[in-house]
Amino acid sequence: MNLIEKKNLLDSVDARTRLAGSNKMEILLFSLGTRETFGINVFKVREVGRTPHITKTPNMPRGVEGLVSLRGNVIPVLSLVSFLEHKDEPIERGKTMMVAEYSKRTLGFLVHEVDRIIRVDWEKVRAPESVLSSNQGLITAITELENGTLVSLLDVEQILANAFGEAIIVDIPAAQVPEETSVFFADDSVVARRKIAEVFDKLGVKHKHATNGAEAWSRLQGLAAHAQQIGSELRNEVRLILVDAEMPEMDGYVLTKHIKSDSRFDGIPVVMHSSLSSEANRAMGQAVGVDGYVAKFDAEVLADTLRPMLER
Repeated sequence: MNLIEKKNLLDSVDARTRLAGSNKMEILLFSLGTRETFGINVFKVREVGRTPHITKTPNMPRGVEGLVSLRGNVIPVLSLVSFLEHKDEPIERGKTMMVAEYSKRTLGFLVHEVDRIIRVDWEKVRAPESVLSSNQGLITAITELENGTLVSLLDVEQILANAFGEAIIVDIPAAQVPEETSVFFADDSVVARRKIAEVFDKLGVKHKHATNGAEAWSRLQGLAAHAQQIGSELRNEVRLILVDAEMPEMDGYVLTKHIKSDSRFDGIPVVMHSSLSSEANRAMGQAVGVDGYVAKFDAEVLADTLRPMLER
């Protein structure tokens, strides 16, 4: 694929807001110079091009190749293959750089070559537990191409945590809520779940969670049915629902649509928590009726967004 084709590949990203709530995702396929095929949610990729000159700097974390200047901004560049264990090292790597947006940060990811964008149903994007792989910790989900090839979707949050360490959560004032206040959240990233739980612990709020949208909807329906059975309102048990935008089996947009179309959840705010902080993705959240949108991962902003909703 030439550079013009690579540029055109992403030209219509903002137009993809129409996918909100359709339970479809678009994946940018790429290779690392090995036999495996990898993918990344296309919304996380701002642009793709030939790798520019990289300035090597001392004392960089493992896997960080150095820094590049991109339109006046200096950004770190990570070699994805350095984070994955392969039996055979690729002959050449890093010819192409994907510029990704994550948690208000811009980073470059070196890959061997990008292939194409595919559109898949979220229910066909499943958790990786059934796949025997030494890289499971860095893979958030898998899907399958029409020819039977498995595609591993990389967990950007875990890669960044491995490279730069996890964000330290400073002191967060507790919310002024009753002791029995409880919330529910869904996120497919182990790193994110750990950090979200830490925020709720500091807010002094009990919490339950699910690891994907389908599991979340199943558990929420169970909670709603139980509340009906005992003649109570669910909002007395669940004060707020926090959903990740991109999850296997059912994404956060479809999950939000289910919640908002079920009267049993009336009065329970839904906040979308996503690594995708662009206006396009905020528009996608608004299209399905979320009550708030928070970019990952800023613990203080997350707490400040949730606290007034919890204290109502």
